Amino acid sequence: MTGLPAARTAGPAADGDKDGDGPLDRAVWRLRSRGCWEDAAALLEPHAAAHPAAALRRAALLVERSMFTCAGWAEAEDALRYAEARATTDDERGEAACERGHLAYAATVLGVRDRADEARAALGRAAALLPPAAEGRALLDFRRGLMAEHIADSPQSARAAYRRAHAAATAHDDPLLLSFTWRHLAGLALRDGELAEARHGFAESLRLREELGYLIGTAPALAALADAAPEEDAARLRAEAARLFRLMDGVPTWLADHLPTAA
Repeated sequence: MTGLPAARTAGPAADGDKDGDGPLDRAVWRLRSRGCWEDAAALLEPHAAAHPAAALRRAALLVERSMFTCAGWAEAEDALRYAEARATTDDERGEAACERGHLAYAATVLGVRDRADEARAALGRAAALLPPAAEGRALLDFRRGLMAEHIADSPQSARAAYRRAHAAATAHDDPLLLSFTWRHLAGLALRDGELAEARHGFAESLRLREELGYLIGTAPALAALADAAPEEDAARLRAEAARLFRLMDGVPTWLADHLPTAA
């Protein structure tokens, strides 16, 4: 399973502070990066009524938890409905629609329920609401790439969407989203037998996640790099991925299928 998405990685600070790097934001990131999504969402809850951005980020955290754990769907739906109700601008409505599409995609790709039509409609609505230069457009393009690759089985369309997302994430200095675009572009390269390109992309994804301290996403990055590495390196990378997988209490759940020794 390679359809791991990014949650919302840019935009206003959780508490309305425009610099986006206040104490609350740093606390939320520390919890999120370790897979403590419920605790991170709880920090945002008191701010959600006054700040639509906080409501949306809280919803994004719970959607991400569902993608990583294949659980908590009802809580994610409730938080997303609340964020949708709080949105007042086209940008906010577009970002909420992007989260709606992502939740429906996650339910579909994880085999919970087929919500592919809902995902397409929501992402299309997001595209109509978000201007081309909006920060949220990068994440939207990435998620449209996921739909193209994993739902429509259209690698060419997926590659184009990932490249747009990659360029926008670079322009907006979003290293977490870049870790995802590197990884998924590398996955398509591996699919085409381009081993050198795949290794480079997977290595860049892993580097960014390690630099950011995105612990919950490091095991998948290690496992992905192992798929393109020489066998002697692959065994070491998978062993390290399995160690982190156990450290994270078996999250992300879908990684277990790629790490038989981690079960």
